[in-house]
Amino acid sequence: MRAAYHDVFGDPAEVMLFGEMPAPKPGAGEVLIKTILSPIHNHDLWTIRGQYGYVPELPGEIGGSEAVGMVAAVGEGVDSALLGQRISVGGVHGSWAEFFIAKAATLVPLPESIKDEDAAQLIAMPFSAIALLDSLKVGEGEWLVQTAANGAVGKIMVSLAKARGIKLLNLVRRAEAADELKALGAEHVLCTSDEGWLDAAKALIGAQGAVSAIDSVGAEMGLALAALLGRDGEYVVFGTATGAPLQLPSGEMITKHLAVRGFWASRVFGEMDGATQVRLLTELVTLAAQGKLVLDVGGIFDLEQITEAMTAAQTPARSGKIMLRP
Repeated sequence: MRAAYHDVFGDPAEVMLFGEMPAPKPGAGEVLIKTILSPIHNHDLWTIRGQYGYVPELPGEIGGSEAVGMVAAVGEGVDSALLGQRISVGGVHGSWAEFFIAKAATLVPLPESIKDEDAAQLIAMPFSAIALLDSLKVGEGEWLVQTAANGAVGKIMVSLAKARGIKLLNLVRRAEAADELKALGAEHVLCTSDEGWLDAAKALIGAQGAVSAIDSVGAEMGLALAALLGRDGEYVVFGTATGAPLQLPSGEMITKHLAVRGFWASRVFGEMDGATQVRLLTELVTLAAQGKLVLDVGGIFDLEQITEAMTAAQTPARSGKIMLRP
């Protein structure tokens, strides 16, 4: 089968190769998936660099961790009724190939109304976003603030918050990013490089303040978000674009009784019960089927164009997810 793989760790644009590999066979409880489209995620790139939590065995590691595809074969103990079904699946290894293996229990069946480009990226980033939102205190009619709103999870959060009736303030660092978010349907967007943005944010949210804040920037952004949160507000650290220590104001932490915690998707998914997983996945599939979940695509490349695809995926300020087609 055709596949994109690497024999060493390094820059994905330099170490990823295209060639023929043996097609895998499903074992007990597994299925063989014929790939339709597979996205390139940031965690895929860090895995290729050898700097992620999952460290693959080399040589001959096929990349990719999510895809939309068709069930081509089933292993022992798996219902043959799955054959020919179009599914989404995440948390796999080797989806940048014509075929890959997945556990039958992890498949998400898809209605015809969900297009391949959306189905290919339905699990990893959207599920992180909806699990994050579901963990927050904020409810319908209340304010949520998010930084790095033009990132993959941030864009998805725009759709999810709107569907749940949550007021969302999106913070970005560039005017171009603000325009991009507004084009996607974001109602409230402020650029933190603009003078007076914090006062504008306070005026928008009102004296009661925001219930929850999601931060993927860190550093001095902590001071601003603490000022925007209301009494008993929660500050959730989702990422750190700056890499600098988070700064928080002692006075507001004390008087508002603010709570600070982290959110690591890997741990959350591992501890999540099955009923919650089904509920959140059902919500995602329903929104996607209704066309209410905006998932951008920045380009689709053939596996033979793996070098160009890796370069595109690492291009700063790109719009949308880069996809691979076998």
